[in-house]
Amino acid sequence: MRKRSSAHVLLRIHGNISYLVGAFSLRLHFTLYLHTYQSVRLYNGCGMAHVRAYNPRVRVGNWKEDVTLKEETLKDFILQKDRGELTVQKEGALRQNILQPVSLSVSQDGFLHFGDTITLVNSGGGEHEPRGTCVLSIIAESSNIASRSQSNSVPHLLGPLQVGGSHSMTPCVRNAFIITSVDGTSDGELLRYDQSFALRTTGDFAGEMFLSSDHRTFLKCAKKSRLQELSLVEEFDFLCWWKVIYFDPQERLENEGYPVQVNSQVLISHCKTNQCLAALGNHILWTPFGKEYELTAHTFLDSHKAERDNNHWLFFTAHPANQNETLMQLQQDTVITDEQRGNQEDTQVKECS
Repeated sequence: MRKRSSAHVLLRIHGNISYLVGAFSLRLHFTLYLHTYQSVRLYNGCGMAHVRAYNPRVRVGNWKEDVTLKEETLKDFILQKDRGELTVQKEGALRQNILQPVSLSVSQDGFLHFGDTITLVNSGGGEHEPRGTCVLSIIAESSNIASRSQSNSVPHLLGPLQVGGSHSMTPCVRNAFIITSVDGTSDGELLRYDQSFALRTTGDFAGEMFLSSDHRTFLKCAKKSRLQELSLVEEFDFLCWWKVIYFDPQERLENEGYPVQVNSQVLISHCKTNQCLAALGNHILWTPFGKEYELTAHTFLDSHKAERDNNHWLFFTAHPANQNETLMQLQQDTVITDEQRGNQEDTQVKECS
């Protein structure tokens, strides 16, 4: 019995010693881990973001690099501001310059001439697609403006640029184009049917770019309709050649070579691809100036093999009596006046009855 009790006591003592050693070892490991974790947090710069062990005026970590970075950022901001390269400045300059009013040419004889400043209008309609009146206009963003660092001249647009069908009829830099000769014809000469010409933007801010087009490819086509693309380019070549075609197919051959009348429906065909300028009412572009119709070079034919109203365009000039308004605006004002007069007469008749 004594031998058994002694062995039992020894086993209990050995178990207690093992428990104490294990507990001490676990506590020692936890203490070392805690000290190591705190040391790493205090040493790393990222740890200082959570636990600040010093006064804010004490410079710790990569303080020199942070100060230098702030100074360089401020210098870049001031330099861009002086050059007018800030996004806010570019947006303001874009709207201020591209919406500046332009005086259209006045046709005394009722015909188009080389050098005339005009607006190209699609009168709308649409049996197949409802479409309102739209004007050939430039689509530009702030990134298309040449900064002073890129050129020593005044700010102007850089090509290539997109075009769209704007609903604003007010003549401005955005929708005014100049009829330019491609065969050496002097300014002031009559523009005739089937005679090649080019459409050029106005100078200064618009940059004197030309309306161009080419055969569509997999990588180069209209954004929405995937048809032949239109763009404004700085380099003048054969892709910028256009010609005016008479509106009525049955009288087209007889009118070849005759002068083009202003404010009359015509077709504008691309010389290389033989596709007509078209406005698409079912394809809308979101631009910095609002929603606009997509314009392409594509001939739309009806069941009689005649061009549809998508391809019908009018060269508008200023009215001889009121040069600040186009004939389209005067016609719209006249229509509104007639409607008001008719409403007044109907009201008077109802009152009398």
